[in-house]
Amino acid sequence: MSSNGVAEFMLGGLATCGAGFFTNPLEVVKTRMQLQGELQAHGQYSIHYRNAFHAFVTIARNDGILALQSGLVPAIWYQFFMNGTRLGTYQIQDNLGLTKDENGNHSFPRSVIAGALAGCVGAVVGSPFYMVKTHLQAKANKEIAVGHQHPHESMSHAIKTIYKDHGAVGLWRGVTAAVMRVTVGSAAQLSTFSEAKTMIDSTQVFKPNSFMTTFSASMVSGIFVTVFMTPFDVISTRLYNQPVSVTGKGTIYSGVLDCFLKIFKLEGIWGFYKGWVPSYLRLGPHTTISLVLWDEARKIYIARTNAEVKS
Repeated sequence: MSSNGVAEFMLGGLATCGAGFFTNPLEVVKTRMQLQGELQAHGQYSIHYRNAFHAFVTIARNDGILALQSGLVPAIWYQFFMNGTRLGTYQIQDNLGLTKDENGNHSFPRSVIAGALAGCVGAVVGSPFYMVKTHLQAKANKEIAVGHQHPHESMSHAIKTIYKDHGAVGLWRGVTAAVMRVTVGSAAQLSTFSEAKTMIDSTQVFKPNSFMTTFSASMVSGIFVTVFMTPFDVISTRLYNQPVSVTGKGTIYSGVLDCFLKIFKLEGIWGFYKGWVPSYLRLGPHTTISLVLWDEARKIYIARTNAEVKS
């Protein structure tokens, strides 16, 4: 890979790490709410987390304030590897002109395909970190525990335990759901971000290369990501967090389709949108912060590269 290719991956990874640090508490809240009432009809389970704000207070009161940053280490590593790969792969495709039509103009359909491909690759690379992150974020005192409780003490302990019990394959358990989740989310995020950015630029509301153009485009993108990705996010969380047999097979869900059908049958359509509010509150800022940092970092990198070439 060329130095420019490596730089694209590094810029994407570092930008989303910054976003991940600030939005991780919302990720903890979202994970708890998605696991609450798992495969139970409404009214048949205890509601520990009534809404996003109540979940913040409940977690801080029962698990301690630091619990709101549970799973931060694997979350940061996940951001770096998954999003570094995802954004880097997308940008390389964009640099090669694969997101433009025959006239050199931005193509929305091609951006969707490029974003989906980038998301697919990123999901596979980052899957082990996302699984460990989910396990650690679901872990709680028994008074407010939801979902299966894994006994991991840290990221390293989790990886060692999973590898010892189930081998390398165990670290990629649930990757199919992760691929679907990130592929849909990435296609929605990167295509709508590029489209919105192009449209805002054409209006000349802001100055060329303005921070506000990037900010506005990323806000629009965050809405689409939340709407399209949340159902896959719930399925992914359930598959990652479920207990497994001695052979490493899930004991609640056999796969993505089985998970989908069970949630729909027992929880209804709204079961796929559990944790929708914290998902939006997390995805909106995360999308905005990561895309703004990514876009601004690329501008600095390109400017420095051009300056070095001229000198």
